[in-house]
Amino acid sequence: MAFVLKAVRRTALALGEWVAMKAATGMVTRLVALVVSTLFASSALAAQARGGACAATGTSMTPTAWVAPNARARTPSAGSTPLALVADVPLPDPAKRFDYQSFDSTTGRLYISHMRGDRLVVFDTRAQKLVASNEGFPGATGVWAVPELHRVYVSVTGRHEVAVVDDRTLAVVAHVGDIRFPDGIAFAPAEQKVFVSDESGEADVVIEARSNTKAERIALGGEAGNTHYDAVSHCIVVAVQTKNELAAIDPASERIVARYPIACDHPHGFLIDEPNRLAFVTCQGDAKLLVVDLRTMRTTATLRTADDPDVLALDPVLGRLYVGCEGGAVSVFEERFSGQQASLAPFGEYRAPHAHSVSVDPATHRVYVPLQDVNGKPTLRILEARP
Repeated sequence: MAFVLKAVRRTALALGEWVAMKAATGMVTRLVALVVSTLFASSALAAQARGGACAATGTSMTPTAWVAPNARARTPSAGSTPLALVADVPLPDPAKRFDYQSFDSTTGRLYISHMRGDRLVVFDTRAQKLVASNEGFPGATGVWAVPELHRVYVSVTGRHEVAVVDDRTLAVVAHVGDIRFPDGIAFAPAEQKVFVSDESGEADVVIEARSNTKAERIALGGEAGNTHYDAVSHCIVVAVQTKNELAAIDPASERIVARYPIACDHPHGFLIDEPNRLAFVTCQGDAKLLVVDLRTMRTTATLRTADDPDVLALDPVLGRLYVGCEGGAVSVFEERFSGQQASLAPFGEYRAPHAHSVSVDPATHRVYVPLQDVNGKPTLRILEARP
């Protein structure tokens, strides 16, 4: 549990320094909201690190003892253009498809899978410069940074494996194979286990982080979309895209404990807003975005996105949800709150070819969209949220 407590302290210190720096700029209300949300999520993570089973039931993914934080009052944005261009950073060739990203808030590093370039791209968001574009990751899809372990896990479809990278040297220190099509990645801290979507293998694969060995293959009965860890319920959640459902897995027993139908076609990507107990689920077959209340597992809203939605990112300070879409746009939405109830409202879109991957730095509100071909060059487009 020591690494969790260190992470909580590190987050609190960083937020304290940030609040002091920003207090004179009129951002205090938003900063306090972020402090509350972050410390809530961190305390939930610390509590779950002591152990406990996945709290999913047939009708809920929220523990009965859980207490909702105070809803964040937020004035709806008045603008119509959600994102403004900051810079285009050229990346090494080839000008081919990118996939998932993982942002490490402790270092400011952004890890990007350059899928058809067979590379792992590392970008320093604080210095705003490229750190590395390392070859040797054929067909890289999922990527997930675990700073507590100094590890970055990369799904390498060309070798049917997960590559384990040391974030200090960027050297590959282990290979975990026999995964048909590795994709999304999540980490369960209490169990020290990595969960990997095996898309065409119709399973979630479990890797022991301590030994970098494959521990289990959890059959899903359908293709695996993305996989995430929810610290509040202490569950691993996976989208079973060909069955139109979410499945909750107990990371300790490595068993599915609940399944929830999703009313759309081919739910591949999703994201969990832990403090507000919401899941945002994107459906590639019918370009829908579903808002699921994790207290009841009921869908509370269905919205439209640009065609073929894929990767999601959330700025918890602004309450902005970004959905990268294969159809050539980032669809933008805003969280709205009434009492303890949350909703989601459309807030425009940003058009760019192949803009299906997106990440965000909540400290700066900058949004990162890797584009495979801008005037013949792969490019990391840096955008900034407009109020």
